[in-house]
Amino acid sequence: MSDNHPFVLPTFYLPYPARLNPHVEGARAHARTWAKEMGMLDAPAEGGGVIWDEAELDRHDYGLLCAYTHPDCDAPALDLVTDWYVWVFFFDDHFLDAFKRTRDKAGAKAYLDRIPLFMPLDLGPTPEPENPVELGLKDLWDRTAPSMSAGWRERFLVSTVNLLFESLWELDNITSDRVANPIEYIEMRRKVGGAPWSAGIVEYAVGAEVPDKVAASRPLKVLRDTFSDAVHLRNDLFSYEREVTSEGENANAVLVFERFLGLDTQPAAELVNDVLTSRLHQFENTALTEIPVLCASEGVTPPEQLAIALYAKGLQDWQAGGHEWHMRSSRYMNDAADRVLSGPNGIGTSQARLAASGLKQHARSPFKRVGPTALPEFYQPFPLRLNPNLDAARVHAVEWAAAMGFLAPDPALPGSGLWNRRQFLGFDFALCSAGIDPDGTAEELDASADWLAWGTYGDDYYPAAFGRGRDLSAAVAQHRRLLALMPVDLGAAPAPANPLEKGLDDLWRRTAPAFDERGRAEFRTAVEKMLEGWLWELHSEGQNRVPDPVDYVEMRRDSFGSDLTMSLARLRAGRQVPDAVWTSRPIQWMEACAMDAVCLLNDVCSYHKEVEYEGQLANGVIVIEEYLGVGREEAVRIAAALADARIEQFRMVEENDLPGLAEEHGLDGDAQAALASYVDDLKNWIAAIHKWHLDGTDRYDEAALRRLGDAAPGSTAAHGVGRFLEAGGPDEAPVPAQYRVPGPPSWRDYLPARPENAAPAPIAATNASTTAAMRFLRTAESSSSSAWTGAAASSTASASGSGPGSGSAAGDSLSGASLSGGSSLDGTGGAGASDAEGDGDGSGDAGAEGSGASGEGVGLDGDSAGLDGSGSSVSQGGCGGCGGCGGCGPGKVGYGGYSG
Repeated sequence: MSDNHPFVLPTFYLPYPARLNPHVEGARAHARTWAKEMGMLDAPAEGGGVIWDEAELDRHDYGLLCAYTHPDCDAPALDLVTDWYVWVFFFDDHFLDAFKRTRDKAGAKAYLDRIPLFMPLDLGPTPEPENPVELGLKDLWDRTAPSMSAGWRERFLVSTVNLLFESLWELDNITSDRVANPIEYIEMRRKVGGAPWSAGIVEYAVGAEVPDKVAASRPLKVLRDTFSDAVHLRNDLFSYEREVTSEGENANAVLVFERFLGLDTQPAAELVNDVLTSRLHQFENTALTEIPVLCASEGVTPPEQLAIALYAKGLQDWQAGGHEWHMRSSRYMNDAADRVLSGPNGIGTSQARLAASGLKQHARSPFKRVGPTALPEFYQPFPLRLNPNLDAARVHAVEWAAAMGFLAPDPALPGSGLWNRRQFLGFDFALCSAGIDPDGTAEELDASADWLAWGTYGDDYYPAAFGRGRDLSAAVAQHRRLLALMPVDLGAAPAPANPLEKGLDDLWRRTAPAFDERGRAEFRTAVEKMLEGWLWELHSEGQNRVPDPVDYVEMRRDSFGSDLTMSLARLRAGRQVPDAVWTSRPIQWMEACAMDAVCLLNDVCSYHKEVEYEGQLANGVIVIEEYLGVGREEAVRIAAALADARIEQFRMVEENDLPGLAEEHGLDGDAQAALASYVDDLKNWIAAIHKWHLDGTDRYDEAALRRLGDAAPGSTAAHGVGRFLEAGGPDEAPVPAQYRVPGPPSWRDYLPARPENAAPAPIAATNASTTAAMRFLRTAESSSSSAWTGAAASSTASASGSGPGSGSAAGDSLSGASLSGGSSLDGTGGAGASDAEGDGDGSGDAGAEGSGASGEGVGLDGDSAGLDGSGSSVSQGGCGGCGGCGGCGPGKVGYGGYSG
């Protein structure tokens, strides 16, 4: 702690240089004139005097803020942007003076209810303004909206409403003297803090709108969210002294970490800066590894790609300029500006900090021996009831799983036999379903148990089929086929080609007809969220990257399949409950709290299995270990504390916020009963999942995990480190061919035969010299590698081998492939095929040219042996090479995989 301030500002990660717009003086002068015309410099304060005077406005220097955050726009655009920021900061101070200090919640709501009236999407008439906030907003909307698309207007209206209305959340916490838990705080600060609103201003300033067809996609959403979180966390560090010490606010990340983790102010500030840095790294990772694939897969046109690039650059400029303004504005604690600005902070030193922080996310070794986890007590206050049809559901569940191909290998059904009957009986999904739906019919219980079995099989299948070979493009192709198996109109669908498809096809035909078309679309979206969560896990695992903590929490809800089971309960309530209630803050909070609590429970229970036996990194305990620098025991304690805090928040919202929903939305008796039933369903969901994890399944038991080392047919661990722990090595315990888990050999297999999808030529090089060199290397490597591989190359890739197989992942940044510059995902050629063990010769085709943003990459070698199916660090070789990656030879560490 410094002599004059509660803490010393940490050293910030500053990867982008701040630049100043040359029209800054004009913006300053214009802001003064405009604020005076709107009445902002004469608005009276509750305690006497005025909220702002001209001197106060000059001290804040919003012209400088906007000149730093929008360095490339012209003078008229900068004037308008500056006016928007004058307006939003005046709103913040006016709302504080009129409602936060007086704690007048009713007056605040009435005040906020009028705000959207001055932003008509159709540019129609508005009411007469009654105060400077309304007058300023009317003027700004009239000057901005006509030049923007309808899609932008709708997005910007939503972000503005969130910004203004979520001020009530801050007011609630001030009134109750409550400090939010960390997960709640990040989510709500994103809405109330205004940075998503700023992202909309960026689109106007750079003159490029995000295409509507991808605006709601995960990569664009992550860009907005990481930008927003970084802006808000940075602001919390600079404004802690003013907000917490002077104004009595409790919506500040430093205070949140102080209270929740029991930290002193300085360590809490350092931790906030660590999360801020992680969010910036997530922004960069998304921009470089997810946006190009999105553009290729969605057929984004070159002008639209340019618009996205300009938008991303605009967000980067805002980060750099926003920091610079915080260091100079009188509004914030910045006496340490000389220390930060005069010290080594150039581009070179920023890269040094990147090496210490960004690369750390990729440094964790998989397959650590950790042993069983001592489970803490979890707070679970809801009663458990079990469906009386449980025994019959257990019988049905095993019969259905066998019929779908889950329990025994079938040569005609690729991917079958991932589990065996003994495993499945121990999993006992029917028990979980019996608690989730204690009052359901026998048919409803059977369907619920089958959905749980299918979702868990898919969660195991994706890493087995696509993870070991890092074949994200094949996973994307599988993703699209699964979506095609869920026709909203119940029309024709593709013929299922593997157990996952067969199970989904059966479940969709049994479940979807009970809903109307709108309900089927909603349920399909819930399933799609889970499928996208599985792709996200593959993406992170392929980079050997411990997920960013905020991204992890939000995506874990999807990969766990939370919304799938919740949507069944919502749809069962029918349309008695208005849509506005389902999207209201209390319901969304309760759903998110329930999801986070059970996901963290799952992470604690599955830690041993996922770390030691599967080598996974997408686990909340791992994320806590890495980002807080603590051991497993402390990380487990913190994970349990977070889960408990979310359950406590669930109960608080139920008691304090839920009763007002009925009155606010005018719900009749039937609608109120349906809403109460849904809340009970959420409680049943929490209680059942707690029971299943802690006292129901043997999926995470040490004895069951070690049994899998004996190579039960198709078991996941039969190809993982469990086999090596039990048997001592691959040579002592070979996996029989009929038990190997076959994965799709290539994304090409899912496409209709077309000339442009034909396999590449054996040699694809940029010139004759390179071709000759590649042929020489192929000959030399083949002669040496064949002596120790002792196996011929398979005609198809296997899930348990890491050689990319035929036609590797084009556009797949995870394997080092070049991204395609066009609409096709095909940026690489085929590498040598590998067999199920990963020890095939791999002497097939050399990598083809990988065209795209990174230029032409040529696969240097197609002869390296595939990564051993165990995924352990004693692999026999690296990847066979692809269009943007030269591959890695035997016994070398390669960009595309691990090897010993």
